[in-house]
This record gives sequence, structure tokens and C-alpha cells, in this order.
Amino acid sequence: MTQRRVVITGAGTVNALAPDVQGTFAAMAEGRCGIGPLDFPDVERLTIRIGAQVRGFAPESHFDKGKLSLYDRFTQFALVAARQAMAQAGQPQESCDHTRWGAIIGTAGGGNATVNEAYRAVYAEGKNRVHPFTVPRLMGNAAASHLSMEFGLMGPSFAVATACASSNHALGLAFQMIRAGLADGMLAGGAESMLNFGGLKAWEGLRVMSPDGCRPFSASRNGMVQGEGAGVFVLETLEGAKARGAEILAEIKGFAMTSDASDIVMPSREGAARAMRLALLDAGIAPEAVHYVNAHGTGTAANDKTEAAALSDIFGAHLPQVPVSSTKAMHGHCIGATGAIELLACLMALKAGVIAPTLGFDAPDPDCPLDVVPHVARQARVETVMTNAFAFGGLNAVLILSKA
Repeated sequence: MTQRRVVITGAGTVNALAPDVQGTFAAMAEGRCGIGPLDFPDVERLTIRIGAQVRGFAPESHFDKGKLSLYDRFTQFALVAARQAMAQAGQPQESCDHTRWGAIIGTAGGGNATVNEAYRAVYAEGKNRVHPFTVPRLMGNAAASHLSMEFGLMGPSFAVATACASSNHALGLAFQMIRAGLADGMLAGGAESMLNFGGLKAWEGLRVMSPDGCRPFSASRNGMVQGEGAGVFVLETLEGAKARGAEILAEIKGFAMTSDASDIVMPSREGAARAMRLALLDAGIAPEAVHYVNAHGTGTAANDKTEAAALSDIFGAHLPQVPVSSTKAMHGHCIGATGAIELLACLMALKAGVIAPTLGFDAPDPDCPLDVVPHVARQARVETVMTNAFAFGGLNAVLILSKA
């Protein structure tokens, strides 16, 4: 059977840079940083007090009180982003077979804000009861389930939890399902909200967090900075999109996922390179045809060095000609949502020919000999992009997209 072509027709987001896609594009093009001092209870007890926090988000302006009691903050972000994506796509599910549409949302922490609130109530405040909807709010599939209910999607709907690769896995699985004929359209992406005392106290224990900023690929880099938010996209067949007269934002050409099978936290050069190589093979594209790589680029010593080495394995002598930027210095590392928010940088490159910069770059690292597009966005001809996600647990997911 001929494989179906899969395109993106809608995009939505809530993140520290902006509450929507156009605002995020503008912030990325301007090289704006969304990282700043954190503001939540007990932040003074943390060693790490910076992050890319979504500010000014008013849940009551998006949801009625009855529904809001069911939604953790990560679910709220996912629903708002999905509404934007469906609106841009022209509400395709309304005229389609609802049993052929579904939702896949990646998240690492799920309802982490709800967990933090429940622990605070029981242990800090001495209460004997927690909110009756604590379990429905904290479960990892909450966002995907509520998306299916809001839009009447009766096809495959589930959550993906692969740490920092969750969004790329969700998008890649949705792509594969549509391409194989198992679904006609999907909402896919990721959502995360772990910027609270309990969430960040756990991350502090890993000693991978920077106290003063994210500087991907820089010699002075000293760790990641966590963010929060969501990115959700409408994926459907090229045939269906054309039949509806929908604007096509990009075509997904290939996807691959690999496992390092070696270490729970240390990345593997071989595993990352294999994921990139297989994604290119799936897309039928040579490395030289890639005009931009959105790197995983966390700003940690091990990740950036390993990713740079893996990129060298794939691109070889051509690597200096390939712009490779990390947008995490702008919107933070949004863990399970990070790949989805970074996909927006890829869409901007494909649609507008604007490559988002790597902020915070202050000194080149000999172990990371990359064109990182430092400080300032760059105009370029971009026909094909690669976007990488390499997660704790040694789980790798790489997407290849092309201009519509």
C-alpha cells in the first residue's frame, strides 16, 4: 500500500515567550529570552530560582469553573494550545469521521502541579483530605483525554512519557499512524508544568540545573534551565488538507526513535547518531539536504558535547555549513513539552526563512564546533529541517520536516 503523506495544518502554544504562535515567532525572531526569577510559594527554599515561567496566564478566562476543577496546569496549557491549532486548521474534525481522529500528548511530569498541591495539603498543612479530583488531574493521560473529549476525537488517544523526548515521540507516532492509514488526523504535541517547589526540588537533586542561565554549546555552560508550557499541532493527510483547502504549514517527511540501552542519565553519541541517520533514511533525504537543525542543546556539559559529536558523525565535512541552534535559552527546557515548542522554531524557519538564534553563547567550545546562530536570528533559505530530542533513559526521537 502506498504510504500517505502527512502535513501540519494547525499550531498552538502557550509558553514563557508568548501565549500564542505568532507571539512566539516574534520572540524567537527577536531573540527574546523568557527566563527570569521564579515566582511561587517556597521558591526561597530552592537553590535554583530561575526558570521560563508562563506569566499572566488566567485559567478562568479560558475555562468555566466546573471544568477548571478537573484540569491540572499542564492540561490547561494543552487545551488552550489545541484550541489555537484547531482554529488555524479550520476545525477539521467537525466535517470528518470522529472515529478516525485522535490525540497523542507527550508529558514527563503529567499533573505535577496537582501532586505538589496535594503533598503540601497533607504534609505541610496537616490536612486529612485532598481534592476529590486529584487522581484525574495528576494522571499523565489527562491532557490527551480532555483533548479527545473537547473535540470529540474517538480514535486513538493516549499519552507518551519519554522524559525530554516525549513531544517528539508523540508527534512521530501520530505521523506514523496517519501515514499507515490507522487514523486520518491527530492532535499531537506535548504539555508540561513542573515549575513548583516540589518539581524543582526534585530536579535540583540531579545537579544539572544552572543557577544563572542557559548557554547551549558555550564553553561556559553550566546546566539547563527549566521551562513550562505546551505545543499542540494538527496533523492530517495531505489529501485531506488539500480537499479542505487548508493552509499547509509543513510536511513531516520522516521520523525515527532509538534507545541507547546504556545509561539512565548519560547520553550516547551512537544512539543519537543512529536516530538521526534512521530519520533521514525514513524521509529519503541526504544529510546535505538539511538546511537547519533544531538541536536538543540543553546547556549541560555532557548533552551538548555528545550531540555535537553525533551531528559530526551524520554531517561530516558538511557540518560547518549547517545552522544548528538551540532555542532552550529562550523558552527554557520544557521537558515533555520541549520538542513541541521547538517545532515552532522549525515551522518559522520553513515558512518565513528565519532561523531562531542560540542565546547566551559567550565562548565557543572546541568540543562543539557548530554554527550555532549566536545571539541574532538569521535569514536563510530553508527547505528541510531536522529536530532532535534526546532524553534521560537513553530515549531518542528525531523528526524531519520540509517546506509545504
